[in-house]
Amino acid sequence: MTDTPPSDLTAQPWFFCGIGGSGMLPLALILRSQGAQVAGSDRSFDQGRAEAKRNWLAALGFGLFPQDGSGITSAAQVLVASAAIEDSVPEIVRAAALGCPRMSRAQLLSTLFNAAPRGIAVGGTSGKSTVTGMLGWIMQATGRNPTIVNGAVMKNFVLPGLPFASAIAGTGDAFVAEVDESDGSIALYDAAVAVLLNVSLDHKSIEELRVLFGNFVGRAGVAVLNIDDEEVSWLADRVASALTFGIDNPAATIGIEPGTIEDSSDGIAALVVDRREDVAHALRLQVPGRHNLSNALAAIAGAAAAGVPVHEATLALGSFAGLARRFDVLGTSPAGITVIDDFGHNPEKCAATLRTLKAHPGRVIAFFQPHGYGPLRQMGQELAATFAHELGPDDRTIMCDPVYYGGTVDRSQGTEQVVSRINALGAHAEHVSTREACGDRILAIAEPGDRIIVMGARDDTLTSFAQGLLDRLP
Repeated sequence: MTDTPPSDLTAQPWFFCGIGGSGMLPLALILRSQGAQVAGSDRSFDQGRAEAKRNWLAALGFGLFPQDGSGITSAAQVLVASAAIEDSVPEIVRAAALGCPRMSRAQLLSTLFNAAPRGIAVGGTSGKSTVTGMLGWIMQATGRNPTIVNGAVMKNFVLPGLPFASAIAGTGDAFVAEVDESDGSIALYDAAVAVLLNVSLDHKSIEELRVLFGNFVGRAGVAVLNIDDEEVSWLADRVASALTFGIDNPAATIGIEPGTIEDSSDGIAALVVDRREDVAHALRLQVPGRHNLSNALAAIAGAAAAGVPVHEATLALGSFAGLARRFDVLGTSPAGITVIDDFGHNPEKCAATLRTLKAHPGRVIAFFQPHGYGPLRQMGQELAATFAHELGPDDRTIMCDPVYYGGTVDRSQGTEQVVSRINALGAHAEHVSTREACGDRILAIAEPGDRIIVMGARDDTLTSFAQGLLDRLP
């Protein structure tokens, strides 16, 4: 196999290994919208864990195959697969035997992105998907018809024929994309506008992240930087052209008028100040939490760097409906118990979600499903500190075993250590091995007025689990 991308992305057939994944699906949709022939496989389809998504892709005309190599039939096919996928996976074996070209997800996305007239890249440890959705909606609502590649379903773009709206193929100049630092691939993107939200521990060390994010914003035409974040603020004086934003830092170009924040359980409002002109604009969001106010400033500043007036961007965000699995309130039971579905999986994301919950009355029952044994080893202590410090004495944390779909990963360190650490810090946590048993435990302890938050990543069935809890609650 070769890693050289084809010169014409529509001239050869494509095969996506893991086509249903949050990173792969948007690219498959974009390529097919451009006229390419696209097929794929996904382990979750073979295991019956994403039937609705599979049926939708089949109805759109994607060729779907078991993950047994049977879909790789020609040396002309370009295989798209994660750089980390095992060489023993049947598609990898078959493609190697045929000599198929191979691209990683990041290589394909960066090829599409860098070819666009105006690439707007959103990077950072937390908040990327939400800011990408906000920026995409601003561009759409102001008539710019963008292409958007996101890692989450954007509710504003969901239609009866587009239930998994994580990608939009527009005809305008703007290409808005969430870009990932976890595998170092952020180095592939040459952005006209690079938005950097924050820098904190996730998949890599802080030292590695400083280099990756510094190079990312340094290559951009305009860097849009959150100077409320200490690590990001350090970069502001070290790039050629920067537009800054922040809630608390009075030096931010796009900021918040002090004393104007109005926080509620279903939204947040404030006056946005453009200090270039000393003009204030009223902002009212339908999504709650101070972190979403910061996300909105990022999107407004990113849009401004791309030529959208601040007033138009602020107005557009008033109709932003949010993303699936980002503090997604599924409903409230007759007894007054609310269930929320959330993507929180690293310390910063979890902290933002828990702080939003704790800003309003009611006990919190936090269910957390670790998204792998490797991430748990990397972030376990920080996650424990987050749940212990953000939740109160009446709140409860319940954790199941990490996601494991097979492979050779080291499983010697699991959830038990994280739960023990939370309890040692004075909070209340339980380890219950299976998710099903966790659900039973949650239902046994839930009381009127509680908020149940279901948290975790890389597992589409978490939403079904959360909805199942809501359906079973009194």
